[in-house]
Amino acid sequence: MPVDADRRQVIVAAGAALLGLGSIRLAGAQETGEEMHDAKEVLAVEDLMREHGVLRRSLLVYAEAASRLSSGHGEVPMDALGKTAELFRTFGENYHERALEEQHVFVPLIKAGGHDGALAKTLTAQHQRGREMTDYISAIAKKGRISRGEDATFAKNVDAFVRMYQHHAAIEDTVIFPAWKRAISAQQYDELSDQFEDLEQKMFGKDGFEDAVQRIAAIEQSFGLADLAALTPPPPPKVT
Repeated sequence: MPVDADRRQVIVAAGAALLGLGSIRLAGAQETGEEMHDAKEVLAVEDLMREHGVLRRSLLVYAEAASRLSSGHGEVPMDALGKTAELFRTFGENYHERALEEQHVFVPLIKAGGHDGALAKTLTAQHQRGREMTDYISAIAKKGRISRGEDATFAKNVDAFVRMYQHHAAIEDTVIFPAWKRAISAQQYDELSDQFEDLEQKMFGKDGFEDAVQRIAAIEQSFGLADLAALTPPPPPKVT
């Protein structure tokens, strides 16, 4: 009898251990699932950089319009040009620049001073110049045409804006955003990631990024830029 009692105790203990192990594995699986779910969330820097993608596609449209006017080849669809300026204003300037970068990203860097703070001040000034360019492009688009005397001036100014903003966005992606992430705590970063998402819903009443992607895709279609493969250049010449 004592032997049987001992055996029962061993069996009970082993069963309890197995149940405990199962619980640990289950908890681990749940934790992994939560981590996988969290990994799919769009955090602040990724959000900002993918917004830059929309703005860069807008810049490509501007560059195409300027190129056609400079070369005299191809028509510029003025309605689509106006829609590009409207997209740049609502999604780029009012949301991305004013509500996110100028309100949250630049502030701690300017406060800290130094090289990054000076860059943030320059970027703020460039935002304002960009808004002046949006006013200009919108006014030209509303006219419905670009006269022969305006085409060279338009192309020159748009090319300068595209050059500025391409470098502007690249500096933000490679210098400013990493510096901002280092300047704030992990908790602040998580909170701002949620705040950015909430603000996007509040300003647009939907997924502002998805809407912007659809809008720029339709504009690219109007400009004949929708087929990415068609934009692949021929092979370069052989160097002898």
